[in-house]
Amino acid sequence: MDILCFGEPMLEFNQQPDGRYLAGHGGDTSNAAIAAARSGADVGMFTHLGADAFGDSFMDLWAEEGVDTATVIRDPEAHTGVYFVTHGPDGHAFSYLRKGSAASRIGAGDVPVEAIGGAKILHVSGISQAISDTAADAVFEAISVARAAGVRVSYDTNLRLKLWPLARARAVIHAAMAQCDIALPGLDDALHLTGLADPDAIVDFYLGLGAGIVALTLGREGTLVATAAARRRVASIPVEAVDATAAGDTFDGAFLAELALGRTPFEAARYANAAAALSTQGYGAVAPMPRRDAVEALLGAQERP
Repeated sequence: MDILCFGEPMLEFNQQPDGRYLAGHGGDTSNAAIAAARSGADVGMFTHLGADAFGDSFMDLWAEEGVDTATVIRDPEAHTGVYFVTHGPDGHAFSYLRKGSAASRIGAGDVPVEAIGGAKILHVSGISQAISDTAADAVFEAISVARAAGVRVSYDTNLRLKLWPLARARAVIHAAMAQCDIALPGLDDALHLTGLADPDAIVDFYLGLGAGIVALTLGREGTLVATAAARRRVASIPVEAVDATAAGDTFDGAFLAELALGRTPFEAARYANAAAALSTQGYGAVAPMPRRDAVEALLGAQERP
């Protein structure tokens, strides 16, 4: 397959303007998997789900989206995680019900060696490591397996300080980033993790850790993309945003899908910026994620005078 994503899927309840909550699906790497699949990539998911109705819902979702579930395990002794999204003047906020979830019980011995070796890219995140010590170990093991097999590793910092203290997050994320090929930090995360404020300095930091590609997302300021040989700021596409819950995850999936197709990092960022912009025009993580035709139509409209 093109991309194997590893992390925790979570059922989402997203607050609407009338105060009611819309049920949906979330979890950063699951979101990225779906975004990549909607962009035409061959994608698989590695995780554990509860043997519950929420887990059933994810299995149905992935089947509908064409995400391979051969490495999804159902745990009869644990639940599928849940989170709530609320909206206010400072943007969206998350509340989680995930302690003891099936995904948090994943350990290094559960890593699907054959599936990782058969992928072009393994995608993991800081959340994948923050949910438990055993899950953190499993991510390191998955990275080790990928590197041994010549599979590229993609890592999104996705810092969640409700899940772990900053000092531990820094140590673990830096150690993982030092073994990745594609670094996908967000500016807010990087400010906390590196102590640096200048985007170029942040990019230099992650290149210095060893990443071959760094795509630093800057919100409305676009994305600063860098390799050892070149760097370029790729402009964002302005839209009327209503909910940015999964904009970063959509960027990740679209960016990796383009890399898997052989695009340059700069071409991939242009496409991913458009996909992320479109994903903010509806509520929830998955529902507003665009498919390739919509992304290409937006890019085409930007090119016309």
